[in-house]
Amino acid sequence: MNLNNQPTIDELARMFAAHKDSHDSHILWIAKSGQVHIDCLSPHAHEDEFEKNNHDLRARLKMYRRGQGYVGKKAAADKDFVGRVLATLTQEWQQLQAEPEVCVIDRYC
Repeated sequence: MNLNNQPTIDELARMFAAHKDSHDSHILWIAKSGQVHIDCLSPHAHEDEFEKNNHDLRARLKMYRRGQGYVGKKAAADKDFVGRVLATLTQEWQQLQAEPEVCVIDRYC
């Protein structure tokens, strides 16, 4: 899913559904190209470590900790949640493209 190509709730929901909340923590991030990713991280990984090791990172949400229900099929089925995430990503992407620093998005629209 790319934020420059009018993404849909269904596209984002499929990304959330592709992961298992009970296995790992996850981080949703935006590449400099506008491509959105959800990556698995070990349960004890730190967000700062991910940020330092990813040179294509433009912005990221706070980490979704394992077992909290923020990823997986149930999260993907919650259209209100996925819609808020999409609205946040879309709105933030418009503003942060001109910013030189990596942006940490810590709240939803």
